[in-house]
Amino acid sequence: MPINRIAVGTTDEARHPNTLKAGLAEFISTLIFVFAGQGSGMAFAKLTAGAANTPAGLVAASIAHAFALFVAVAVGANISGGHVNPAVTFGAFVGGNITLLNGIVYWIAQLLGSTCACLLLKFSTGGMDYI
Repeated sequence: MPINRIAVGTTDEARHPNTLKAGLAEFISTLIFVFAGQGSGMAFAKLTAGAANTPAGLVAASIAHAFALFVAVAVGANISGGHVNPAVTFGAFVGGNITLLNGIVYWIAQLLGSTCACLLLKFSTGGMDYI
Protein backbone atom coordinates (compact mmCIF):
# COMPACT_ATOMS: atom_id res chain seq x y z
CA MET A 1 0.00 0.00 0.00
CA PRO A 2 1.49 3.34 -0.96
CA ILE A 3 1.68 5.50 2.16
CA ASN A 4 1.93 8.66 0.06
CA ARG A 5 -1.83 8.57 -0.63
CA ILE A 6 -2.68 9.27 3.02
CA ALA A 7 -3.32 12.97 3.66
CA VAL A 8 -4.13 14.95 6.78
CA GLY A 9 -5.93 17.83 5.09
CA THR A 10 -6.21 21.48 6.03
CA THR A 11 -8.38 23.26 8.56
CA ASP A 12 -10.06 25.17 5.73
CA GLU A 13 -11.09 21.84 4.23
CA ALA A 14 -12.72 20.76 7.50
CA ARG A 15 -14.83 23.95 7.55
CA HIS A 16 -15.74 23.85 3.86
CA PRO A 17 -19.51 23.71 3.17
CA ASN A 18 -19.14 20.49 1.17
CA THR A 19 -17.44 18.79 4.12
CA LEU A 20 -20.16 19.95 6.50
CA LYS A 21 -22.83 18.80 4.03
CA ALA A 22 -21.14 15.40 3.82
CA GLY A 23 -21.00 15.24 7.62
CA LEU A 24 -24.73 15.97 7.79
CA ALA A 25 -25.36 13.22 5.23
CA GLU A 26 -23.37 10.77 7.36
CA PHE A 27 -25.32 11.86 10.45
CA ILE A 28 -28.68 11.27 8.75
CA SER A 29 -27.55 7.99 7.14
CA THR A 30 -26.31 6.55 10.41
CA LEU A 31 -29.42 7.74 12.23
CA ILE A 32 -31.63 6.00 9.66
CA PHE A 33 -29.63 2.78 9.82
CA VAL A 34 -29.53 2.50 13.60
CA PHE A 35 -33.12 3.64 14.12
CA ALA A 36 -34.61 1.29 11.51
CA GLY A 37 -32.36 -1.67 12.26
CA GLN A 38 -32.54 -1.57 16.04
CA GLY A 39 -36.18 -0.47 16.03
CA SER A 40 -37.22 -3.41 13.88
CA GLY A 41 -35.34 -5.75 16.20
CA MET A 42 -37.10 -4.25 19.21
CA ALA A 43 -40.49 -4.49 17.51
CA PHE A 44 -39.94 -8.07 16.41
CA ALA A 45 -38.83 -9.13 19.89
CA LYS A 46 -41.88 -7.46 21.43
CA LEU A 47 -44.38 -8.80 18.88
CA THR A 48 -43.18 -12.40 18.93
CA ALA A 49 -42.67 -12.72 22.70
CA GLY A 50 -39.11 -14.02 22.59
CA ALA A 51 -39.11 -15.73 19.19
CA ALA A 52 -36.46 -13.32 17.95
CA ASN A 53 -33.77 -15.91 18.72
CA THR A 54 -35.25 -18.49 16.37
CA PRO A 55 -33.90 -18.91 12.83
CA ALA A 56 -36.93 -17.07 11.43
CA GLY A 57 -36.33 -14.22 13.86
CA LEU A 58 -32.69 -13.96 12.90
CA VAL A 59 -33.57 -13.91 9.20
CA ALA A 60 -36.17 -11.19 9.81
CA ALA A 61 -33.64 -9.09 11.74
CA SER A 62 -31.06 -9.58 8.99
CA ILE A 63 -33.49 -8.50 6.29
CA ALA A 64 -34.53 -5.43 8.30
CA HIS A 65 -30.89 -4.42 8.75
CA ALA A 66 -30.17 -5.03 5.06
CA PHE A 67 -33.02 -2.77 3.96
CA ALA A 68 -32.04 -0.12 6.52
CA LEU A 69 -28.43 -0.21 5.30
CA PHE A 70 -29.57 0.02 1.68
CA VAL A 71 -31.62 3.14 2.42
CA ALA A 72 -28.87 4.70 4.55
CA VAL A 73 -26.22 4.21 1.86
CA ALA A 74 -28.59 5.46 -0.84
CA VAL A 75 -29.19 8.65 1.16
CA GLY A 76 -25.51 9.52 1.49
CA ALA A 77 -23.89 7.87 -1.52
CA ASN A 78 -23.77 10.92 -3.78
CA ILE A 79 -22.88 13.36 -1.00
CA SER A 80 -20.37 11.65 1.27
CA GLY A 81 -19.92 8.20 -0.17
CA GLY A 82 -22.47 6.62 2.17
CA HIS A 83 -19.97 5.19 4.65
CA VAL A 84 -22.49 4.84 7.55
CA ASN A 85 -19.86 2.97 9.58
CA PRO A 86 -16.71 4.44 11.20
CA ALA A 87 -14.74 1.37 10.09
CA VAL A 88 -15.63 2.07 6.46
CA THR A 89 -14.56 5.68 6.94
CA PHE A 90 -11.24 4.50 8.36
CA GLY A 91 -10.76 2.22 5.35
CA ALA A 92 -11.46 5.13 3.00
CA PHE A 93 -8.86 7.20 4.86
CA VAL A 94 -6.22 4.47 4.78
CA GLY A 95 -6.97 3.92 1.08
CA GLY A 96 -6.34 7.59 0.39
CA ASN A 97 -9.90 8.39 -0.68
CA ILE A 98 -10.55 10.96 2.06
CA THR A 99 -8.32 13.08 4.28
CA LEU A 100 -7.94 12.60 8.02
CA LEU A 101 -9.88 15.77 8.82
CA ASN A 102 -12.76 14.66 6.59
CA GLY A 103 -12.66 11.31 8.35
CA ILE A 104 -12.86 12.97 11.76
CA VAL A 105 -15.88 15.01 10.65
CA TYR A 106 -17.52 11.80 9.36
CA TRP A 107 -16.71 9.89 12.58
CA ILE A 108 -18.20 12.60 14.78
CA ALA A 109 -21.32 12.73 12.60
CA GLN A 110 -21.70 8.94 12.62
CA LEU A 111 -21.32 8.67 16.38
CA LEU A 112 -23.77 11.52 16.96
CA GLY A 113 -26.21 9.97 14.48
CA SER A 114 -26.20 6.60 16.22
CA THR A 115 -26.54 8.24 19.64
CA CYS A 116 -29.50 10.34 18.47
CA ALA A 117 -31.13 7.26 16.94
CA CYS A 118 -30.86 5.40 20.26
CA LEU A 119 -32.29 8.39 22.13
CA LEU A 120 -35.16 8.63 19.62
CA LEU A 121 -35.87 4.92 20.07
CA LYS A 122 -35.84 5.29 23.83
CA PHE A 123 -38.24 8.23 23.60
CA SER A 124 -40.57 6.70 20.99
CA THR A 125 -40.84 3.32 22.72
CA GLY A 126 -41.28 4.68 26.22
CA GLY A 127 -37.95 3.27 27.41
CA MET A 128 -38.56 -0.32 26.22
CA ASP A 129 -35.49 -2.54 26.48
CA TYR A 130 -34.30 -4.57 23.52
CA ILE A 131 -34.36 -7.89 25.35
